Amino acid sequence: MQKFKKIDAEEAQKLIHSKGVTIVDIRDPGAYQAAHIDGAVSVGDQNIEEFLQKAPKDKPLVCYCYHGFSSQNAAQFFSENGFVDVYSVDGGFEEWQKFSLK
Repeated sequence: MQKFKKIDAEEAQKLIHSKGVTIVDIRDPGAYQAAHIDGAVSVGDQNIEEFLQKAPKDKPLVCYCYHGFSSQNAAQFFSENGFVDVYSVDGGFEEWQKFSLK
């Protein structure tokens, strides 16, 4: 059962600006280095355990990837690991960039 919410780039931007959220970028480190959402944390196999231990589980968590597919799996994973308010950005970073340019 899906425990997270899918939101579009506009909703994600409003959520990020309205309250303290944790933003997770699950793309590869090279893509993260090239460009990412301000305040996003790069999370992958190399640091997932540390992230699960240290990240506040009571704050909203916004996940994104390249196009919004992998982040749904990640969002489900985070939901199953104690995060209560989890979101996946539809369209991923690609959509975020298009929306941010408007």
